[in-house]
Amino acid sequence: MLDILQTVLALIVTLGILVTIHEFGHFWVARKCGVKVLRFSVGFGNPVFSRYDRHGTEFAVALIPLGGYVKMLDEREGPVPEEQRHEAFTSKPPGQRIAIAAAGPAANFIFAVAAYWLLSVVGFTTVAPVTGDISEGSVADRMGLQSGMEIHQVDGRNVTSWRDINMRLLERAGEQDEVTFTISDGQGQRTLSTTLNGWQLPDDNPDPLTEFGLSPLRPAVPAEIGQIVSGGRAEAGGLQEGDRVLTVDGEPVADWFALVRLIQQSPERVMNVVVEREGRQLALEITPAARDVSGEEQGFIGAGVAQVSWPDDMLREVRYGPLAAIPNAFSETWSDTRLTLVAIQKMITGLLSPTNLSGPITIARVAEASVSSGFEDFVRFLAYLSVSLGILNLLPIPVLDGGHIVYYTIEAIRRRPLSEQVQAAGLRIGMAMILTLMVFALYNDLMRL
Repeated sequence: MLDILQTVLALIVTLGILVTIHEFGHFWVARKCGVKVLRFSVGFGNPVFSRYDRHGTEFAVALIPLGGYVKMLDEREGPVPEEQRHEAFTSKPPGQRIAIAAAGPAANFIFAVAAYWLLSVVGFTTVAPVTGDISEGSVADRMGLQSGMEIHQVDGRNVTSWRDINMRLLERAGEQDEVTFTISDGQGQRTLSTTLNGWQLPDDNPDPLTEFGLSPLRPAVPAEIGQIVSGGRAEAGGLQEGDRVLTVDGEPVADWFALVRLIQQSPERVMNVVVEREGRQLALEITPAARDVSGEEQGFIGAGVAQVSWPDDMLREVRYGPLAAIPNAFSETWSDTRLTLVAIQKMITGLLSPTNLSGPITIARVAEASVSSGFEDFVRFLAYLSVSLGILNLLPIPVLDGGHIVYYTIEAIRRRPLSEQVQAAGLRIGMAMILTLMVFALYNDLMRL
């Protein structure tokens, strides 16, 4: 229950930040254009908190925290007194209405640039993308990648972390042409390349690194107990934090992952375990409990691994000066923009499965994980989601900002607005499209669960 509450809270905080930024863009430009703003609401439904400013605008936080809106004086929503008509949104020329509609997505992009600038100036530590095991017969294997190589560039673009490489590979899914990596090893820096030949990602759980045949080089993880779950089989068998497992049923245990495999293969079977505790060896009997995992019975004991530190030579400190951080922030924002646009294009053309579309449940889970991971991951997640929100709102679909921009642009060209019948039909089509996407995204979320 606590985990669910944390996930829900993370979703509310994430959406609250992004919605406030988006709506503030509309609000600020509307005010600059002389439009009277009646309400600025974060959330839908009845307000749980509200106050008015000196301009008569109500600032509200509403009950349903899944969006927000800016309500402006508008002749389409009711009669406007003659003395206030100049403050109505509908009285403004098409150019100003376009600016107001575009201001929300623009605010999302500005926030992303500011977030990446802040990260660049504050600085962060990342793990060098050094390759571990390479899957035989994979694209990485064909390219000639080997364990121990550090990756510096993908297709000529600098990468400093496995996240960067994941992003570059996501862009290339489904393509046929050449991919290049710039790497360094004991022989110096060089470039490796191979053709993708329609390399694809799975529909259910896309993992670019695994599908490409890459795995990160990780430090050795000894079979040392770091956490014990109260009431679990590990506690019942006498295991304690700090114990290092030496053997199971007389066979040496190589590392933590080998121990996990042995436990999973032994549901409700007694395991004779020898551990090292404070310089002494102790013999224990552990009986893993059984649980169903994807239709297969696996054992578990309720224990976690002791924390492992990365070697200093695997860590990279990334920090920019205030001025140097500006182009880097724009570059990061453009990378997110490019990735989102490429993903949309590939879903439309069939190179990427629509099952990769995510809804509120996936956003909540990722938000909760990024909050737990720390400040840097959460800010990066917010920046990427802000860019995605900006792009999606600019799609030329009636109901969205992009649809309104199309209407006002046509009005500017024709010198008269589209008929109410055409706009009403567009509204119905847009609502149907958005609802369909929302239902499909929610279905994908439930299937992932």
